[in-house]
Amino acid sequence: MRAVVALSILLGAAAAGCAEEVKAPYDPGVCYALTLPADGEPVFNVVARDQTQIEFCAARLEEMRVRFLRLGGSTREVTGSYQGRFIFVDGRGVSYGSRLDGVRFFALARTGDGRLAVPQAIERETNGLSIIEEQAPPAFPAG
Repeated sequence: MRAVVALSILLGAAAAGCAEEVKAPYDPGVCYALTLPADGEPVFNVVARDQTQIEFCAARLEEMRVRFLRLGGSTREVTGSYQGRFIFVDGRGVSYGSRLDGVRFFALARTGDGRLAVPQAIERETNGLSIIEEQAPPAFPAG
């Protein structure tokens, strides 16, 4: 019985390893929007060319997301790519990753009015103090 379970686990792992991983295109300065159809190949559509930084590509994807919502669309999350990296735009902000299903690096946060900003630039009130104006840690008594 153990041999059958071990064999099925190995076959499942081998089949998962053979699955084709989606790779982001690496065209310098080109920003793509990614469409993942339920039954087909992923499609990368050009959103903008001559983008000098990944943040500019994220801004173009956010602009596209907002325009679709204003036209009556319901898609609140957009996935794109820029020079081999994936960009994820959602309600929290923008994050980057090297794989679709991998770890994401949080890069831009939403401000109170919905704009995108670097997380360190946003002040949030916590116990009457902003994150930037933290109190010094309490001093320990000399002993």
